[in-house]
Amino acid sequence: MAEDHSETFDRREREAADVPEPADGRRPTGSDDAADDPEIPEDVIDEAERLTRLESEAAAADAAEAYQERRDELVDEHDFTARIREEDDTLVLYPEEWVDDGTVQFDRIEDTDRAVEVSLSGPDHGAEWEHIEDENQAIVDAIENEYGPAHAGNVRAFADFMGNHYLKTVADATPEEREEFLTEYYPRNAWPSKEQESIVVDSVELVAEVVDDGVPGA
Repeated sequence: MAEDHSETFDRREREAADVPEPADGRRPTGSDDAADDPEIPEDVIDEAERLTRLESEAAAADAAEAYQERRDELVDEHDFTARIREEDDTLVLYPEEWVDDGTVQFDRIEDTDRAVEVSLSGPDHGAEWEHIEDENQAIVDAIENEYGPAHAGNVRAFADFMGNHYLKTVADATPEEREEFLTEYYPRNAWPSKEQESIVVDSVELVAEVVDDGVPGA
């Protein structure tokens, strides 16, 4: 489960700081002007939410910690800090200057509209993951039919990486994501045979070929 490692804005604190109760789902607490010119981009908020959900669903403690670290590093790039308000299962993104040693400093809050809140109790990404997994498996099957089980095993590992870490199909992987798979994930997590290890770069490149040829079910 995602854990809050510091003091959070509970209901009493929100009232003291004059922060209104969140609406369902996400809200910058804010005005139209704040929404038009957000301090933290929408895609960063989406990714922070995705990583938080993955953290809460992770079976292994080290995986949960890795998701949390990636989320915290991501929002830190925009001078925000992430917290989980457990009383209503909400991800809260605060401007860093509001926080000292993990505690919100009320005397530093001049504009509550700068905070962003995302409800984690709404729909999760389960259905989306299943759709992505179906597409990935179709690609794995096509690889096996065309090029054999060794390449298919490598692409299966690639599909696990892309689906679980990025909620994306192998066909949509960026060059950076392919490099991360080859240099970081594969050596640590795939347990390949010597044959598979020797051809993994080719296996990843074959994805584009089978997708270009058309993959049934993908």
